[in-house]
Parts: sequence; structure tokens; C-alpha cells
Amino acid sequence: MQRYGLSERLKKINPSSTLAITSKAKKLKSEGKDIVNLAAGEPDFDTPDFIKEAAVEAIKSGFTKYTPTTGIPELKKLICEKFKRENSLEYSPEQIVVSCGAKHSIFNALFVLLNRKDEVLIPSPYWVSYPEMVNLCGGTPRFIETSAVNNFKITVKALKKHTNSRTKAIILNTPSNPTGCVYTLDELREIAAICSAKNIFVISDEIYEKLIYDRAKHISIAGINKDIYSQTITVNGLSKSFSMTGWRIGYLAAPLKIVDAVSKLQDHSTSNPSSISQKAAVAALMAADDFTKSICQEFQKRRDYVVSRLKEMKKIDFCLPQGAFYIFCGISKTRMDSVSFAERLLNETYVSLIPGKGFGMDNYVRISFAAGLEQLEKGMDRLGAWLIKNG
Repeated sequence: MQRYGLSERLKKINPSSTLAITSKAKKLKSEGKDIVNLAAGEPDFDTPDFIKEAAVEAIKSGFTKYTPTTGIPELKKLICEKFKRENSLEYSPEQIVVSCGAKHSIFNALFVLLNRKDEVLIPSPYWVSYPEMVNLCGGTPRFIETSAVNNFKITVKALKKHTNSRTKAIILNTPSNPTGCVYTLDELREIAAICSAKNIFVISDEIYEKLIYDRAKHISIAGINKDIYSQTITVNGLSKSFSMTGWRIGYLAAPLKIVDAVSKLQDHSTSNPSSISQKAAVAALMAADDFTKSICQEFQKRRDYVVSRLKEMKKIDFCLPQGAFYIFCGISKTRMDSVSFAERLLNETYVSLIPGKGFGMDNYVRISFAAGLEQLEKGMDRLGAWLIKNG
């Protein structure tokens, strides 16, 4: 018996399949190579000045101590107002927990929900951290395969097929990372009906809700009816909409029983999120949406440009994303797996993108258009030429 061995639970956690690619890209860049980064998972825009100024004022005024574990009252009140105004959701401040990012909120939700052998349904492709968080919390991820035929959205038939007596929750991400798919009201109604009937919790990851295109509309599943409201944990944050990834502010809204459990967990894990970041979040939520609307318009221009270029590449297949800032590209025609594709593209052209293997689909790669048009043009030129050369 190894007295000083590592935790058994860590044996279930897989290393990131993207780490080698991103590390190699950073190394090449440090060596002076002209790297085109199409791998970014965050907006390339700077945090707005008015948010920075609120943080500086918080520091100067001495707002640098502990706050209530679940967030300052001022911020929680604004979050409730946001939910009501933008999502038609009625939450009280007692139903809100502010955490260190949306990822932290999702982890907290899974931790308080799951017991050993509980299963969590995850539509595939999925954000890389979902299954690993389920594993860390003692549950079992159960994947629902999707396809480009349905724009990578789960069907009612598939959802029913994958549910059983051990199904505790489903993680729903709309708009989606990595596909950019956006669920419609009718689709969410069907999912809600099944989850309500089978008493399945919904963890609704809505972090990309404001980055949405082509007149598509974001719908919060918790607003469908009272039944699904009582079974939904709505997760959001400011990372994408206000370009605040490093500030680490996310939040969840849920029934009081779940919120009380999450509060206890956070009491004994992280305690409160950064006091300074919370004041910055207050400034963001009090502001008009001018910044978010402007970056959304810019992202749509970039998406349209990349799409126009990808249409010229015979070996690339894709669905038009309606949200987020990614295009999930099928590479089956190249006869390469996603890791080989990404490694060769980086080594031979200095273009960095993310292999689909980490998202559950090894015949796809993820292109991020969170880069300026000049970089996107350079990246598409190199990708197109490389595909022709390796035809």
C-alpha cells in the first residue's frame, strides 16, 4: 500500500489533448516564428476601460477584503435584474451564487448533485472540461452523439435512448463550444418535457448567449415552464460578453436547495470570488450593451469571412455557426485524424487550431475566429495552400 500515492479519482482524468499543440505553438512563437493563432478560446478584445476603472476604484477605496461567499448583494441584485430583463427568468438574490468563472459554477453544480454511479448526459461534441468535471465529482459521463445533419444538436429520440434510472443530469450548452449551434424554443421545449418527466436536472451553460448571429435568438431553458425551472441550474458569466476571461467571474441561478448546497461547498473551498472583480462585474452589468453589441457585430464579420474562405476548400466540411466564435470543421476527406492534422498544420505552416479529439470527435478540428481579420486572412491563405499541397 502506497502511503503517499495520489488520489484514485485523478486516474479517471485525461490529460488535455490540446496541450501539446498549444505548448508547441507558444514555443514556436517564442522562437520568433510567425504563428497565426486560430485556437483562442477567448475574445481578443481588451476589457472596456469603464470596467477597469471600476476595479481601480475598488482598490483605491479599500474594497479588498473578504465578501460574502456567494457574492456581494449589489452584484447579485444586478444578476437577478439581468435574468428578468434578458431571459424572462425570475430569481431572487438568495438563488444566486457568484463564483470564480462559469467553469467553477458548473463544477460546483456537479459536485453537489452527483453521487457515485450517477450519470450525466453530455451531447457530443462537447467542451473538453465537461466529462472531466463529471469524473472528478464521482459521476459517469454518458455521451449523446450528434452529427452535422442535425447541426450537432441532440434529437428527442437520442435523448430518450440514453436516459435510464441512473441519469441525474444533462449539460446543455447553447450557443455551443465547439460547434456554435443554438437550440430553438421548440427544441428546448422537447428537451424540457423529457427532463421533467424523468426528473433529470439541466445544467444550462449559457456563457456565449450574447454572441449570436443571423437573427437567431438565445432561449434559457429554465423559462420554458415551472417544472423545468425547478430542475435547472442556469450558468453564465462575463468572460465572453465583456471580454473579462481573466477576471474570473461566473454565476449560477438555481432552486434554493441547490444554492444552499453550493454555498456550503464554496464556503469550504474557494470562499468568495475576488472582491475587486466583483466590483468590475457590477460596472459591466450596470452598463448598456454597446460593447457587447459591437464585438458581436465584429465577430459576425469575421465568421462570414472565414466561412467564405472555407467554402473554397474542398476537403473541409462545416455547419454555419449561429453563436460563439468557433467553426467546427470536418476533415475526414484529408484522411488524417485531428491531432495529426493540427500538428502538421502547425509544424508546416505555423497555423494553430484545436484538434477535435478533445471535444469527442477525432475527425474534426475547431477554428476560432477570435482573431483580427488580418490574422484570419493569413491563416486561411496558409490553410488553403496547405490542403492543396497535401491533396
